[in-house]
Amino acid sequence: MPIDKKTIRLLILEDSQNEAERLVSLFRNSGRATRVHRLTSSDDLADVLQQPWDLLITAPSSENLDPTEAITAIRRQSKDIPAIQLLADNDPDSITEALTLGAQDALPQGDDERLLLVANRELNNLEERRGRRAAEVALREAEKRCQLLLDSSVDAITYVHDGMHIYANRSYLALFAYEDADELEGMPMIDLIDCGDQARFKDFLKNYQNAEGSAELSCTGVTASGQSFPARMSFSPATYDGEPCIQVVIRAESDNAELEERLREISTQDLVTGLFNRTHFLELMDQAAERAVKSSEAHSLAYLRIDRYANLQAEVGLSGIDLLLADLANLLRSHFPANTPIARFGDDVFGVLQPGLTPEQARPQLAALLKKVEAHLFDINGRTLQTTLSIGVAGLNETTARAQDVLDRAHRCADELQDGNALRLYDPAEELAAAANRGNVVAMIQHALEKNSFRLLFQPIISLRGDSNENYEVLLRLLNPQGEEVPAAEFIAAAQEARLAEKIDRWVILNAVKLLAEHRSKGHDTRLFIHLSANSLQDQTLLPWLSVALKAARLPADALTFQFNEPDAVTYLKQAKALTQGLAELHCKVALNQFGGAINPFNTLKHLHVDFVKIDGSYSQDLGKPENQEALKTLLASLHAQAKLTIVPFVESASVLATLWQAGVNYIQGHYLQGPSQSMDYDFSSGEE
Repeated sequence: MPIDKKTIRLLILEDSQNEAERLVSLFRNSGRATRVHRLTSSDDLADVLQQPWDLLITAPSSENLDPTEAITAIRRQSKDIPAIQLLADNDPDSITEALTLGAQDALPQGDDERLLLVANRELNNLEERRGRRAAEVALREAEKRCQLLLDSSVDAITYVHDGMHIYANRSYLALFAYEDADELEGMPMIDLIDCGDQARFKDFLKNYQNAEGSAELSCTGVTASGQSFPARMSFSPATYDGEPCIQVVIRAESDNAELEERLREISTQDLVTGLFNRTHFLELMDQAAERAVKSSEAHSLAYLRIDRYANLQAEVGLSGIDLLLADLANLLRSHFPANTPIARFGDDVFGVLQPGLTPEQARPQLAALLKKVEAHLFDINGRTLQTTLSIGVAGLNETTARAQDVLDRAHRCADELQDGNALRLYDPAEELAAAANRGNVVAMIQHALEKNSFRLLFQPIISLRGDSNENYEVLLRLLNPQGEEVPAAEFIAAAQEARLAEKIDRWVILNAVKLLAEHRSKGHDTRLFIHLSANSLQDQTLLPWLSVALKAARLPADALTFQFNEPDAVTYLKQAKALTQGLAELHCKVALNQFGGAINPFNTLKHLHVDFVKIDGSYSQDLGKPENQEALKTLLASLHAQAKLTIVPFVESASVLATLWQAGVNYIQGHYLQGPSQSMDYDFSSGEE
């Protein structure tokens, strides 16, 4: 929203009416028409901040409202209103204090020429920030429209890189009779061409790689069920996700009115609750973010998570949990005003978008919802259940260019409510403190890298099937200056944010290999499991570096197993596939960690060269219940059918060992057996059958 250079909206905190009028005259005499409001109290400030403003000028002091309080209130509400603090003198300490509190600049009262220069600078900066936020909103809207056009196009469209599918729209999937885009991801396009046309298609594609402009080819396509159909293909150069590729538009020679009609049917509802679904709700959030930027219309997002959801589902089963969700959805509809956007955002998560309210204004209604849900008796097939909510709240305002940022903030607030049945509002000041803390952690990480002061721990992975090797997982610890351990999740997140994760991975590899060589020289047949971060998955220089490191260590390559998390593999599947192939060529082993948490975990697995699969910890929890045992056994049976060696972590008691043995688990790991230790000293012979 560009600022009209002849009109500014000015807030003035000045007890003297005459001095306030003098400041207004100063701006008007410089050629700017000025709409002004003189602040008289904190309540007055709260009221006027509901409207958009361009600049705040504060006197050195005020009996009605402390200047520090005014600037802090603006920052707390994430209002993009630059503040200029006028001072009684030109004392450097006073200037520094004002800047520290959030003022954009501080200068002596009465220095009018400098005031105008500073004000013009801040107004120009404000114009650029608003323009950038509007441009970001417009860009996302354009990208969303382009994606929507692709998804809803009647023409079958795919993007191909090096002959492989990297995207296919719904018409393309329907044309070739595939249900899920994941089935096509990484599949060569030539596999969908009739055998008689494959040589011609291959020659055409090879020649087209070096050509420019559009080209067409008529050939015979083959559906997933083996049916053939004549197709006309149009090829043109394109980019997808920033990667150069080829766009292929395929038009079947015969019309399919039924297919076209089906593609036009786009549902916005969640089938279980009748509320909006996630996709539509995200669109509503994008629209709200756009209105917030363009017209300063505030919104509040409440992220509602059901407490103890997994336990509830285990108690009543899938059909029962659907009844609970539907009942809760009705309660939400009745609690909020009509036309309030409410969505089922995930299995156990609801989202509520409250227009016209800041998080503070939304607090009373959400607090009342907490009490209402806590008191509600859910009738599930004659059985009574009770539950509570954890609610995180964040606001959309004029500084919000990305609705996803607001969602992430509300999500974090809900996650921080570990005991449940509570409400937490996003606080920008706390975010700044957390960022500062992350900065301190980053400094500790950099120091540890420079001084080799990380600590490596080893936890045994024990075979239930007679494996004679000694297997350990390598774990990393960071100590603060007081010698206390920094929580792993905290320093790993900070390392990823600071782009230090690859360096840490390589530090771990080098030092673990050194210790392993020393340990094996004493006659131990030991293997180490070493974790790789998402950053290392994307690091194309890792494999050449690793090849050199292994040769220098003179270790058998199969003494090292590199493991990475399933969520990272899903996000970076192409890179993970290339890495696992490269590790196999080096004769290293590969383990996939946290397996079973994705929607379709076996689809990910079929793209990767994996030797070990470590089951997600949720499967080993509460194995006393038959349904949980059955879920674990089913998962293990599918993995064993694919000749994968399985590892179950978090074994915390003897009672689960019999269950794991009967389920056919290959390896187990957990504190019941031995916790992480600085030495590789577990007696593996004690566990042999």
